[in-house]
Amino acid sequence: MNDLLEDVDRFCRELRPLEDIAYLERRHNDMLIPLARKYNLMGMIVPREYDGRGADNLTYARALERIGMEGSGIRSFFSVHTSLAQRLLMRHGTDEQRERYLRPSARGEKVLAFALTEPEAGSNPLEMRSRYREDEGSSSSGGGYILNGTKYLITNATIADAIVVFAKGNGGRMSAFIVDTDGEGMEREALVAKMGTPTTDTGMFELKDYRVARENLIGREGDGWRIAKEALIDGRLSVAAGCVGSIRDCLIEAVRYARERVQYGKPIARHQLVQEHIAMIRLDYVAARALVRDAVRLKDAWDRDMGSEEKRRRADSAVAEAKLFAVNAAYDAADRAVQVFGGRGWSYLYRPARHLVDNRVCRIYEGTDEILKLKIASNVLGKEYRAYE
Repeated sequence: MNDLLEDVDRFCRELRPLEDIAYLERRHNDMLIPLARKYNLMGMIVPREYDGRGADNLTYARALERIGMEGSGIRSFFSVHTSLAQRLLMRHGTDEQRERYLRPSARGEKVLAFALTEPEAGSNPLEMRSRYREDEGSSSSGGGYILNGTKYLITNATIADAIVVFAKGNGGRMSAFIVDTDGEGMEREALVAKMGTPTTDTGMFELKDYRVARENLIGREGDGWRIAKEALIDGRLSVAAGCVGSIRDCLIEAVRYARERVQYGKPIARHQLVQEHIAMIRLDYVAARALVRDAVRLKDAWDRDMGSEEKRRRADSAVAEAKLFAVNAAYDAADRAVQVFGGRGWSYLYRPARHLVDNRVCRIYEGTDEILKLKIASNVLGKEYRAYE
């Protein structure tokens, strides 16, 4: 898989100067997808039989680490398109759904998104208000569904051609659908008043009596919560891997600047307190990378035996630990790199400042710090000590 990692590196090198400009202009980087297509990165984990690259978990994690060096915003595109939506279709999609959505998405002909979060349902998706009902006359193949609801803070929301949408039926059980975005009854809006990740598309959309064909139901009715929980394992691992790359970039930038910047007659790299920052960023990097690689190993074991609840539990726990540690380490590393840069660090002209604001959201999505701490603690204490259900 070295050819894939080489393509990822070439993609990142070509993207960086374009990303620099887009970031300073606070606009979506519209060259991200064309360059991802150019280097055939739109289906990194998709099997070759569906026109993907067929990357294994470790290779993909290493690819995300490299992409994460360019920023958490750039990485988040792949986390959603690939780790969440494509992986979900690989695991739960029908043959027909894979032909209609997985194959073209791997070619770069379709952009995918994943919509679980709502304005009133973040850490607890079970509180979602999106609803669906039967629509017997919507499809000649035997009816379909009508969806209503609002999804919020959705990466790729306004550029996606298809979105995996979760909604509840009349009985309150959650189901998953793949929703084409070109029908009547969908209103999409970009969310631009963001603290960070300005170059990545983030938005919201509302469904008003939106018709979805029956064949676009993913899995069975009522399987939505199980499908979402499995998808979040992949999503969290992708965030953690990307944060490893962010830490690495902060280390490179801090070391370079510390060697070049002269104060009090010598490079600041020779000042002990600056060395403390460098040492701690290095520890952030090696520790986060180790936890991510261990999580990848346990996820490999689960992927080889998807029916094993014990292997799923171990992978889920390891990914939660890796995500919690890596995102906080990435925020710490960026904060320390900004400190090394001093006044210049307080500017988006320099990379540490961008990592600092972009990494902050990583502590919120795909499981907040607080939720993951409770999850990890309950894994240690036992189910009977869960703080929430």
